[in-house]
Amino acid sequence: MDLNSEPEVVEVFDRYPKHIQPIMKKLRALVISTAENMEGINRLSESLKWGEPSYRSNHGSTIRMDWKPNNPDYCAFYFQCTTSLVNTFRTIYGNELRFEGKRAILLPINEPIPEQIIKHCLGMALNYHRVKHLPMLGA
Repeated sequence: MDLNSEPEVVEVFDRYPKHIQPIMKKLRALVISTAENMEGINRLSESLKWGEPSYRSNHGSTIRMDWKPNNPDYCAFYFQCTTSLVNTFRTIYGNELRFEGKRAILLPINEPIPEQIIKHCLGMALNYHRVKHLPMLGA
């Protein structure tokens, strides 16, 4: 898989508070490793959208992630609210994950990251344009 990364993204990771940096870097690694292990994903773009690290595969919907000082106990993955992604995640993982409306998965900074669940959600987003017509996005 080809990772096309804009250099400004590294600067954003370096500006997070010291206790948040390892979490955000772990979330970045989950996005990249999920894409690397998906059939048909041969390109992943890493850029900034609205000043936040953003990821898009050749078949996917944009995934953004961030930590915000006004919600300091959470890091979040953001998805386009016009997709069915977050509603699908809520249906499948409503008891395991926290959500913000139709746009985000919230991950508490003081709890372990549910890696397999997050990878499943990221996989649906990275492959969204191939699965959006399927019930439950093919889950």
